[in-house]
Amino acid sequence: MELGDGAAVGNDGSLDFSHSNLNIFTTCCVSDEKKRDTKHLYLNNNRLCSVPSSVTHFANLQLLEISNNNLSAIGEDITRLAHLRTLVAKNNLLNEFSLPKGFCSMQLEVLNFSGNCFEEIPLQCTKLRRLQSLSLGGNRLKSIPAEIENLTSLEMLYLGGNFISAIPAEVANLPYLSYLVLCDNRIQSVPPQLTRLRSLRSLSLHNNLLTYLPREIVSLVHLQELSLRGNPLVVRFVRELMYDPPSLLELAGRTIKSRNVPYSPPDLPSHLVKYLNLASKCPNPKCAGVYFDSCVRHIKFVDFCGKYRLPLMHYLCSPECTTSPCNSNPQSDAESEDENSVPADRLLRVLLG
Repeated sequence: MELGDGAAVGNDGSLDFSHSNLNIFTTCCVSDEKKRDTKHLYLNNNRLCSVPSSVTHFANLQLLEISNNNLSAIGEDITRLAHLRTLVAKNNLLNEFSLPKGFCSMQLEVLNFSGNCFEEIPLQCTKLRRLQSLSLGGNRLKSIPAEIENLTSLEMLYLGGNFISAIPAEVANLPYLSYLVLCDNRIQSVPPQLTRLRSLRSLSLHNNLLTYLPREIVSLVHLQELSLRGNPLVVRFVRELMYDPPSLLELAGRTIKSRNVPYSPPDLPSHLVKYLNLASKCPNPKCAGVYFDSCVRHIKFVDFCGKYRLPLMHYLCSPECTTSPCNSNPQSDAESEDENSVPADRLLRVLLG
């Protein structure tokens, strides 16, 4: 059936005012019963400049689709929609100053702000504890805030088509993240901490500036798709070595950890205890050493699915580790260690071309 000026009423609790050339939205033509029963409201493809306050008349609204308008602001009224779970506002004029302060109190599960003018991810968005899907593709983002780690329910993060140059380690603190899309940015490296994303199934990194991957990426046991096309993953980096000599603090820390010298908070200042607890074990199976800040960054080509050779970054404790017997054979770069051969059932798709 039709309602008012071309609004379509669905039997599933939806009310569709899309493509109606609206620059204002009122509910005078909507009955109280329909206001109460409406769960999905479609206002997309109109000429609205802000989210109408009249949407609060739909007390049980669960989904609001308001894409392809001229939105430059979302007012505080939207926070009164206690049942709203999905907000889609793609292709508007929104930026980091467009959201109300109370936005963080909403119980949203899906939020899509793709195709807007955001230069930063609003902090209000990083406080949406129930959020499962966040899309901010096609904006002007230059970075990902560390506060992203607060979104502990997040399953999908879409940030493709921005100007992001780095992936913060805090992304690795998202326990349920399954889909991470960072394609078409300016990312030069992938932090090894991402291997803590035990639920990750798809990682899209195509069209960035990657020259290598961290060796730990082979530990992503549930990863099914890795997209790398359009990156300068080139052979000339395979033997590159970069090393900063360890400080006296690091040398002392290495000695304590490698010799298993016992220590506890009463023995040392808290900052030294924290430092010692950050020790990383050298991945060379023939080395029992550790490192903190100073390490050899050694790039090795690794066999993926028996078809692709990808440059992975190895962090070793010293230059001697790169000349150990386990690395002396030129073929050992791809064949000597079990982790260097990833079965096809561990990684279904590696997209390079």
